[in-house]
Amino acid sequence: MRKSFLLLLASLLFSILSCAQAKTVTDILGRRVDVPDNPQRIVLGESRMLYTLALLEPGDPARRVVGWPRDLARYDAQSWQLYSRKFPHIAQIPAIGGGNFRQINPESLIQLRPDLVILARYAREDGDEAQRVAALGKAGIPVVYVDLRIDLLHNTVPSVRLLGELLNRQARAEAFITFYQQHMTAVRERLAAYHGDKPKVMLHLHLGRRDTCCTTAAHGNLGDLVTFAGGENIANASIKGVYGELNPETLLTANPDVYLATGMAGEQGKRYSDLLLGPQVSRRQADDSFRRLIQQQPMIAGLNAVKNQRAWSIWHNFYLSPYHVVAVEMFAKAFYPQLFADIDPQETFRQLYQQFLPLPFSGTYWSQLTGE
Repeated sequence: MRKSFLLLLASLLFSILSCAQAKTVTDILGRRVDVPDNPQRIVLGESRMLYTLALLEPGDPARRVVGWPRDLARYDAQSWQLYSRKFPHIAQIPAIGGGNFRQINPESLIQLRPDLVILARYAREDGDEAQRVAALGKAGIPVVYVDLRIDLLHNTVPSVRLLGELLNRQARAEAFITFYQQHMTAVRERLAAYHGDKPKVMLHLHLGRRDTCCTTAAHGNLGDLVTFAGGENIANASIKGVYGELNPETLLTANPDVYLATGMAGEQGKRYSDLLLGPQVSRRQADDSFRRLIQQQPMIAGLNAVKNQRAWSIWHNFYLSPYHVVAVEMFAKAFYPQLFADIDPQETFRQLYQQFLPLPFSGTYWSQLTGE
């Protein structure tokens, strides 16, 4: 009898432990996925998810990561250097693709034996991605999607909350969500009480990195943040998707009140032609590079926004990180300097670093074009 009881108890304990080892989550695409309760071998669909993991994981933000693409080192060499210097094992994490998950071979990923794969939602569909995900499913590897780059206004909070649940860092996730919502709500409520004219805004992505003029974002991504911060995005009427090209006629006809250019100091960050912004970039580097690139763009240099010194550069990598709450404050202050005179986005970013990130704050993340 006693032996049977012990066997029954052992069976019950095994069942309880087995249940505790897995849970079901709903990802940002509405997919219900069974995931490990405490995953220890995670593959990321892009290494710049480290921005968000660093908010949630105290200490080493990449301690569970066993594979990712090379996008962080490629597009933000400064952050890569800072993180890999403080956490040397980061430089040894296997690189499983160039810029994103679309370049990943499923077989090489499976060899890493991940117990969870976290992917980003992209603006453009990739016909092969479903096959990659299906291959991982057949191998018993759960795949979860988050969205920190397309529908920022609606999906940032659920994505951070989902990551908190996946990592068992729910309290950290809720703490950041509170910080994020407080700052976003302050901007929204102040604009709700404003009834004046809205400035016409041009958002120019990748200033100096592309030959065409001008790549922009309209319905999604940084384009949505322009609208949220009270700007009238001149791209909204002619571009129906998230990204598109503004033709010169549209630009010259609109002659925007505010010009915003994005840039980042990536792996070629010391090139003379780069728009330098990001960690470890000095104010003078940011200002000089912005002024130099505008001088090389006669059409843009002739805009009212530039002539009236209402032209700004901003760090491009805000576009795929919850740090974009800082960009919202910067946009609002640029659009309505008097209405948001007491708002200090630089201080907000310092607080974000101090409260949530394992690195000290450094660098320059935006610059205003002046006559100096």
